Amino acid sequence: MGHKWVKVSEALSAEELRKLARREKNGRVSSRIFALANVLEGMSRDAAARHAGMTRQTLCDWVHRYNHEGVAGLKDRAKGRPQRILTPEQEAQFKEIVAKGPELPLVRWRCADLKAVIKERFGVECHERSVGKLLRRLDFVRVSVRPRHPDSDPEAQEDFKKTLPPRWPKSCPNKPAESRWSYGFKTKHGSGKRAR
Repeated sequence: MGHKWVKVSEALSAEELRKLARREKNGRVSSRIFALANVLEGMSRDAAARHAGMTRQTLCDWVHRYNHEGVAGLKDRAKGRPQRILTPEQEAQFKEIVAKGPELPLVRWRCADLKAVIKERFGVECHERSVGKLLRRLDFVRVSVRPRHPDSDPEAQEDFKKTLPPRWPKSCPNKPAESRWSYGFKTKHGSGKRAR
């Protein structure tokens, strides 16, 4: 099924479009403007699209955008979700939730958990990477140490550690003490006099 060609708006003349195209810093946008100027001057749609490095259908889509939004419609639109997934008020509430910490059985927040909290509390669907970016922007740092379980017994853990054999000997018995310190810098409290 063929696509019906839409006439290019004549709000700007071909010459005015060319001037705008020459001032445009974005090459893709500039080529779109030149294509529209070529069409206004009578170039065939196929030739105008080919000169701009696009298909006839793509040029038709840009004509629709230009007719409805003007030259601003020829600019690329941002893809994906905006950087801020929550409003400032929601971010303040989210920060309080994170600072308060999770309830048992969770012992620390994960991005997957906070993603679920954001969906349940604010009705916003987002990716775990977006949650990580939000946490960094709110000055939360990733915890890399193993968390302590609330029901753990520190005294029992210390008693258990005492029963374990040492991982390595504190000194090497085959080497004399002097040779063990024969590398690096020896330091001692100075007497205030330079050695001669």
